[in-house]
This record gives sequence, C-alpha cells and structure tokens, in this order.
Amino acid sequence: MPLSRFLSAICLSLVTLVNLTPAFADDSAMHRPADWAQPIEKQYNLFQMSPTLYRSALPDKGAVPLLEKLKVGTVINFLPETDSSWLSTPGITQVQLPYRTNHVDDADVLKALRAIKSAEAKGPVLMHCKHGSDRTGLMAAMYRVVIQGWSKEEALNEMTQGGFGDSTHFKDGIRYMMQADVDKLRTALANGDCSTSPFAACSMKSWFKSAHIE
Repeated sequence: MPLSRFLSAICLSLVTLVNLTPAFADDSAMHRPADWAQPIEKQYNLFQMSPTLYRSALPDKGAVPLLEKLKVGTVINFLPETDSSWLSTPGITQVQLPYRTNHVDDADVLKALRAIKSAEAKGPVLMHCKHGSDRTGLMAAMYRVVIQGWSKEEALNEMTQGGFGDSTHFKDGIRYMMQADVDKLRTALANGDCSTSPFAACSMKSWFKSAHIE
C-alpha cells in the first residue's frame, strides 16, 4: 500500500474512533487520578494533597472559616508579603518562606519540605503563593518526589496537568526538577543539612558559625 494511502487510512481510523467513543472521552475528562490533589474550593484554587496537606492561591479573610473547618494549624506562605493582613486566628501558625522559581535552589526546597514536615506533625497544613500554581506547584511536586516517593514524571504530570493554573508558568519549576538530585535531597533532609552542597551559602554560614563557637 502506498504511504499516502496508509496515512490516510490511519487518520480515518482515528477520526472514527473519536466519533464512536465520545462518552469515554467525557468520562476521562471528568475524573482525575485518585492520588492527585483533589479540588476543595475553586475560589481559592484550594486542593487537598493528603490528609495533612493542602495547597492554594492567596487566601483572604473569607477563607478563614474554611481553614478552621479543615482544622488547618499552619499556613506556609511562599510570598514576600506576610499573611497578617488576612490571617490573625490565634490557633493558626504563620510561616513565611519567600522564594522565586527562577532562582530556586536546593536550600529553598529543603527549608520548605522541613517546614511542611514539622508542621504536619501538629496538624493539617496549607501552603500557598499568589495563584497557587508555580511556587506552590514546585514545592508540591518536590514534596511528592522527596517525601512521598513519586517519580519525577508522576509529579510533573500532576503539576502541569492537574488544573492548578496556566502550565506555561511552570517552566522554571520544571527546569529545577529535571536537574534536582532526589537522593541528595532526601539525605540532606534526614541529616538536617540546609543544602545538598557544602559550598552553599547557608552551609558556609553554618560552618563559620560553628568554627567561631569552637
């Protein structure tokens, strides 16, 4: 069979398959993998990643009753502005860890993962940035990989296809994830190291501090 006729036949078969299975396509669009973060509140781009971890865009005062209902005990903010303008509930701890995805390094990730793990020991945690997509998305993906043992591919699929925002914003996070050494991050997290490199600024600062004390 000539190549042109073969390609035409393949295209016709694909068109026929699509036309015969519209219900299947609709059903698959309506359902998301059970292990992906599940939507809770559209207004705040709020999703539940696990029984103790939520992710969202920047909340406001109207979100406080919902956070209380979810028993959130800690809010981790990746923005340079504090949450004090909308959050003053005594029972909710505020943690601020500002960073930018186009300047993220292992130290930023370790600081965030350590803060999440520590806060989870006390109850549910919400992490957020402005839109709940790029900064929050990267830390959510690194949590999946480093803490929960997902593959990079699985975490990237959720990050970019999970409905958290415009996937064009994820290029810096994707770039970091692709080069991240997960084993080194896990080791540093377990050892209490601030970075995977002894030459990182935070590592050098700790070294000089300990040398001065001695």
